[in-house]
Amino acid sequence: MSTLLYVHANPKPQGMSRTIRISHAFVEAYKESHPNDTVIDLDLYKEDIGFLTEESVLLHNVQPGEGRDHPQLKYAYQFLEADKVVIAAPFWNLSFPAIIKAYMDYVTVSGITFAYTPQGPVGQCQGKKAVHIVTRGGGYSEEPLASLELGDRYLRTLFTFLGFSEFTTIAIDNMDRTSTDVEAVLDEASQVAREKAQAF
Repeated sequence: MSTLLYVHANPKPQGMSRTIRISHAFVEAYKESHPNDTVIDLDLYKEDIGFLTEESVLLHNVQPGEGRDHPQLKYAYQFLEADKVVIAAPFWNLSFPAIIKAYMDYVTVSGITFAYTPQGPVGQCQGKKAVHIVTRGGGYSEEPLASLELGDRYLRTLFTFLGFSEFTTIAIDNMDRTSTDVEAVLDEASQVAREKAQAF
């Protein structure tokens, strides 16, 4: 049995987010194909996720096991103990909603998800895998816009730093082009997501 942590962030009303429509399809297919696994649904806009404060920054160098029930550190332990992570959020202003960065600041904690060693920092999430699901208004998968894409690159880099062995991206581009048949693209992308979920 494995634990999948489904992290999603979109403040739009239910059913209005294109990204969440695809990520929900992924997760539902995952549940069907992995009936014995545990799926944790973490809607960041329903959690008490805020920016780091003077007090909370001081928590970012703990001894393993310390602060497991702390209202902030609990997210880092939850992240560490998941075998697989799905992270889904819209593409905003060349990146993602600020709450995603705030969440990653919560889970990137020395002594929990990474450790300082004589050889330097070492991720503690070894052997885990993640998938990032995102829809984007333009064509950011290739130049001339690819170099402007900062969200997926940031997440891929940080997850690698934390020790993840696999990081996959499901990105759907050009959703705001007037020539795009949005419903057709979403249906196709949802099917692709369902197929990828079965092997995740």
